[in-house]
Amino acid sequence: MQHALGASQDAEVRPSGADAPPMFDLIELLFFAYRDFVGDADRLLETIGFGRAHHRVLHFVNRQPGLTIAELLDILRITKQSLARVLKDLLDQDYVEQRAGLVDRRQRLLFPTDKGRRLALELAGLQSERFQRALGDLPASARAGAIEFLLAMIDPGERDKV
Repeated sequence: MQHALGASQDAEVRPSGADAPPMFDLIELLFFAYRDFVGDADRLLETIGFGRAHHRVLHFVNRQPGLTIAELLDILRITKQSLARVLKDLLDQDYVEQRAGLVDRRQRLLFPTDKGRRLALELAGLQSERFQRALGDLPASARAGAIEFLLAMIDPGERDKV
């Protein structure tokens, strides 16, 4: 396999363990793929003064309306302090709204506003276009293979949360 990263004898599948050499080809390809995947959304977010943290919060609030602050912190693995700043921006600019829990009024539930849903869908559309381009010339089974690979990258104890 020859690519911009150089000749890749690294592309071979290697046994796992401390003695295995680093898989630089996969490491670098994942880095560049992620850079470009988030870059599409970053450019749009920049026009409204938001960044990746705003995108992540809005994405999960849109995908799971009624998400609690605690659940969001668990998904994102960030501190309350980190979330507070980003959430304040999204609340103040009417992309997300916060409601008290029905059973426990102290619980804060997060919901996208119409404006928030529109932005979340626009961002997802940009990223879906990149997936469609990437999968376009590959066999029909490529999407299922990509899903299987990405799930395998997630820590086993976390997969059921995805």
